[in-house]
Amino acid sequence: MKVLFIGDIVGKSGRTAVKALLPNLVDKYKIDIVIANGENIAAGFGLTEPLVAELFKIGIHIITTGNHVWDKKEFIPYISKDNRVLRPLNYPPGVPGSGSIVISIQNGLKVAVMNISGRVFMPGMDCPFRTGRAELDMLSKETDIIIVDFHAEATSEKIAFGYFVDGRASAVIGTHTHVQTADEKILPNGTAYITDVGMTGPNHSVIGMEINQIIQRFLTSMPARFETATGEAILSAVAIEISSNTGKATGIQRLQITHP
Repeated sequence: MKVLFIGDIVGKSGRTAVKALLPNLVDKYKIDIVIANGENIAAGFGLTEPLVAELFKIGIHIITTGNHVWDKKEFIPYISKDNRVLRPLNYPPGVPGSGSIVISIQNGLKVAVMNISGRVFMPGMDCPFRTGRAELDMLSKETDIIIVDFHAEATSEKIAFGYFVDGRASAVIGTHTHVQTADEKILPNGTAYITDVGMTGPNHSVIGMEINQIIQRFLTSMPARFETATGEAILSAVAIEISSNTGKATGIQRLQITHP
């Protein structure tokens, strides 16, 4: 089976690129399930119910998030009623929403998706290593095919987690930094890995935001309202091939495609 994981979708530019490019990608790579990180779809900060519905309509099956999941307060009730939108698993007990899901795709094949957050240079969370291991134990009772979105800042933390779950997860896909890394690989025990899948949004920007606004912030250290950049977009993603019988990854391909 084949999975397409789309990197952090930023604002209208990112949504437009996905809408334009996704059908061809699904056909070209014979994709069975599409997963996307969507925590920045609402003008770069958070999610809204109409925009989530838009992503589902164009062919995304599961939406993962991260530290921006609560930016739009009106979205909090929604995440409790639609488990296709995940929030990081390692929030404390009682937080709305779910950190994992198991869905059935073609021929009844089950696929699990897990969303978890790192702790280095990130908001305080429960331990992703211990929490993730416990969740993998539960998910593996239902399926061998498990995709993990590890939403984190530090490359060392992401790499360590990849090796920590090597052979237990089918893929560990890093998100959050919006910069695609060139280290895609299959780990020794069969887990597909990339430190960061990258961003889907304005190509000429500072991680999706308007360039001059960010430069001024660095020059002055003054608080400012950031806006998503406009112009040419880039779609960043990985296509992953996984054995339906073993849950082990057999291939991972890094993708970057521009859209006018």
